[in-house]
Amino acid sequence: MTAILHSISPPTDLDAWWQLQGEWVEEPNDRRGGFSGVQRITQDGRLLYAKRQTGHIYRSLLHPFGRPTVLRERDALLGARKAGVTVPEIVFCAAEQGQQGWRALLVTEALEGFAPIEDWYASNSREQSGEALYQQLLQQVAISLAHLHKARWQHGCIYIKHVFVRVSGEGDSARAEVALLDLEKCRRRLTSNQAALHDMLQLRRHSPWSQADWQTLIGYYQVAMGRSFKRLYNATRG
Repeated sequence: MTAILHSISPPTDLDAWWQLQGEWVEEPNDRRGGFSGVQRITQDGRLLYAKRQTGHIYRSLLHPFGRPTVLRERDALLGARKAGVTVPEIVFCAAEQGQQGWRALLVTEALEGFAPIEDWYASNSREQSGEALYQQLLQQVAISLAHLHKARWQHGCIYIKHVFVRVSGEGDSARAEVALLDLEKCRRRLTSNQAALHDMLQLRRHSPWSQADWQTLIGYYQVAMGRSFKRLYNATRG
């Protein structure tokens, strides 16, 4: 049996963490040769999210015999955080391979105060917060994605639902922060340009922004990336 561990907090082994059960927030799905689902759990008063998997592997040149997708997500979370992107913090990650195949678990802390940007729009927060804060929000989305891409990390499945926002303060002192979620399909690319074009074109197809808002976001993105992307600037919604 092979165990692969990362940051560990009591309980200290996979069996103990596996026994902690909670409400399913992402029902288990059967694919990739196994199942994967996410539960909301509490441990030592903390709200956590546990992605539990059996089987559910991916294959690559480095791992031709298969590797649990939570290990790829763990690597991506660590890489994104190192690049300066706000992502969920890892509490525990482990995977083991036995006679019945792989079993893997990734536990992350809830992003306190963050909510889906879709909910922010739905609650009319743009109108209530004013244009200055909204411009700051678009800039923070652009900067977060640029940090990811400059480090050659491609999110791989970037929809608007994977962008979370937190607004603190009021009036002129209000501040917008952005976080990215669901990095399971995230991977390194050979160049930052590859990561940028894939993700940004995909995001455009799956976002609610008007063309004016999109062009504003891309303007901020180009500044953060330090280069121009004419193809992105003129992209239209799918």
